[in-house]
Amino acid sequence: MPQCKVNKNKKHCPCTYEPCEKKGICCECIRYHRQRGELPACYFPPDIEATYDRSIEKFIEIYQKRGRWW
Repeated sequence: MPQCKVNKNKKHCPCTYEPCEKKGICCECIRYHRQRGELPACYFPPDIEATYDRSIEKFIEIYQKRGRWW
């Protein structure tokens, strides 16, 4: 099994929540948000990520309004 590349992941992680203990540890981040019915920051455009509304409903709303932005 490959090792987690935490430092490399942190460079590309768009999460602005500080202090986030899971930043760069994607498997823990996904598990954390999934348990709460949310998606991680990397699924949202920067202006929406900054609101910390990580709900699946917000993702669907933004996706329907803006389309695929990535």
